[in-house]
Amino acid sequence: MHAEHILIVDDQPENLLILESFLGEEYRVYVAQSGREALDFLDQDGHADLILLDVVMPQLDGFEVCRRIKANPRLHDIPILFVTKLDSPADEAMGLSLGAEDFIHKPFSPPVVLARVRNQLKLGRLTRLLKQRNVDLERLVLKRTQKILDQSEQLMRQKQDMIAAQSATITAFCSLAEARDNETGNHIRRTQNYVLALAEQLRDHPRFRPHLDDETIQLLYKSAPLHDIGKVGVPDAILCKPGKLTPEEWTVMQRHAEYGRDAIAQAEGELGEQQGCFLRYAREIAYGHHEKWDGRGYPQGTAGDAIPISARLMAVADVYDALISKRVYKPAYTHERAMAIIQEGRGRHFDPDVADASRVIEATFAEIARRFGDGDLG
Repeated sequence: MHAEHILIVDDQPENLLILESFLGEEYRVYVAQSGREALDFLDQDGHADLILLDVVMPQLDGFEVCRRIKANPRLHDIPILFVTKLDSPADEAMGLSLGAEDFIHKPFSPPVVLARVRNQLKLGRLTRLLKQRNVDLERLVLKRTQKILDQSEQLMRQKQDMIAAQSATITAFCSLAEARDNETGNHIRRTQNYVLALAEQLRDHPRFRPHLDDETIQLLYKSAPLHDIGKVGVPDAILCKPGKLTPEEWTVMQRHAEYGRDAIAQAEGELGEQQGCFLRYAREIAYGHHEKWDGRGYPQGTAGDAIPISARLMAVADVYDALISKRVYKPAYTHERAMAIIQEGRGRHFDPDVADASRVIEATFAEIARRFGDGDLG
């Protein structure tokens, strides 16, 4: 271990000799006979781990020297011990207020001086060690923070890539559905916006709050256009028939719910559990949007809360749009009549709370129908 450096500042040569004689046995000692000489030594990159400083000196007294040292950021942390004949409380208060660590009064005792010096140097070493550890800790925290930020950016990019892949998959399905279905693309846009509006309205409802977070609502919105994807499996003679379907034909048409579920389930399997999970809501909607609250729907006759929420939302959206749309077998109903029919189906065809939500936001439904209208809506 290298000997520590002590700077002794006193205008009395005999004091310098005494202090240098016993401190020099353990430390590297430098002496200055004036405040100016001490400051010049330090300004010229002279090193000091501790300064013993007399107060009463000509030109620059010890208090002024201390003030200048403590004002210099490079020298600020060097501990200073005043060695002086001054012993009034006011003088000590002045010195301590300037940043000095302690006072040693003259005439001094060498053992006392040595003990004070050792204690201050030990404290200085511990202080420097603590500061270095703080610097190291800050660097470590900065490094780990940057690593976390890099990982977060990577995860965000991965999520964005996944969202893009989800959108591309759903868009491909939607293109297939639109090309095969005799209903317009605007029907798809209207129903997905009805579903979004219903989900937003119900997100704070006690029954729905645990299930309708932001991510789920967005997936429902993206998945809703796939509700009739299964119609690609229905023969043209039935799907495009201009008149009312026979009971046998209707039985075949009803199978579009199973076809849709199977096609989406196959896509889920191809994508894998992690990548394909976003299609869960599309599969639920395709298979369950013709189920009825009282169990008299198809394909399974599922009732009540056993019907997925996604399918319950789509049931209201799909029926409302079918009612306000013109078909070969019926005219377009008005918005008011369509809403009345949905309320009549409350608790029978539709989840009561979803039906109630549609009534609360019926103005939103009417605006969606207007914005994405085909020109033949009620």
